[in-house]
Amino acid sequence: MLANLLAVLAHPDDEALMCGGVLAQHAEAGARTAVVTATWAADTPRAGELADSLTALGLSEPPRMLGYADHRVPESAPDRPRWCDVPLDEAVGQLVAHIRQVRPDIVITHDAYGQLTGHPDHRHTHRMTLIAATAAGLGHLYSDTGPPWQPTALYLATHPDSGTGDLGDLLHRVGKAALSVPDDHVSTSVDVRPWLARKWAAILAHRSQVERERPLPAILSRLPEEVRHRVIGTEYYTRISLAHSPGMTRLAP
Repeated sequence: MLANLLAVLAHPDDEALMCGGVLAQHAEAGARTAVVTATWAADTPRAGELADSLTALGLSEPPRMLGYADHRVPESAPDRPRWCDVPLDEAVGQLVAHIRQVRPDIVITHDAYGQLTGHPDHRHTHRMTLIAATAAGLGHLYSDTGPPWQPTALYLATHPDSGTGDLGDLLHRVGKAALSVPDDHVSTSVDVRPWLARKWAAILAHRSQVERERPLPAILSRLPEEVRHRVIGTEYYTRISLAHSPGMTRLAP
C-alpha cells in the first residue's frame, strides 16, 4: 500500500491543482488520504466545490476546513481573521490536531515561494505546516490535541525552472508571477497521467474559479487538451525528511 497522506493547503482548488494526481493515486491504492484547507468558511459556495473536488479525486474523507479568511477576499469568511493574521500558536495547534487525527506518513504543502504565483496565503501555509509537522511528534506540545504523531516526511509541491514552460507563459499573460525553483531542488516528480481524468474533474469542480478570467482553473479550461495534459500531467515535489529514518517513506515516482 502507498503512504497515507495529509495535504495542508491554503485555498479550495489548491488540492486539485497542486497535488490532485498524487491524492487520487494514493486514494485509489487504499491509503488514507485527507486535505486540510486553511481559508474559506464552510457555509460558502467554495466549500461545496471543495467537497465535490475531493469526491472527484476519490477521497472518502470530507474536507477539513479551518475557515479563516482569504488574504484578498474578506467575504470568504465573514467575522473571521485572515489566515495570515492568525496567532502562530492558534494556527499551528489546529494543524497539529489534524496531523494527529489523520496520522499521515507524508504531509504535502506549498513550497517556500507559495508556488508559482507567490500568494501570501500559500507562503503562510508553508510556514505553519513546517512548524506543525515537527510539533505533532512532540508530546509536550499541544498536548490537548491527542497523542503525538511524527510524519516521516514533508513534501513541498513546487515547479522546477525547466518545468514551468507553457504554464509560466500563461500566468504572465494575466499578470501573475511564475516563481520556480532550480531543477536540483526537486527531489520527486510524479507522472500523474493515469489519474488525469480525476484531477481534471476535480479542477472543474471549482466552478466559481473556472467561470472567471484570471484563476488557474479558468486558464487551464481555455487550453487545448494536449497542452493542458502537458501542463498538469506531472507533479513536482521537494522532500524534507522529518523522522529518524529518512529513506523509509516516499511518494511513488
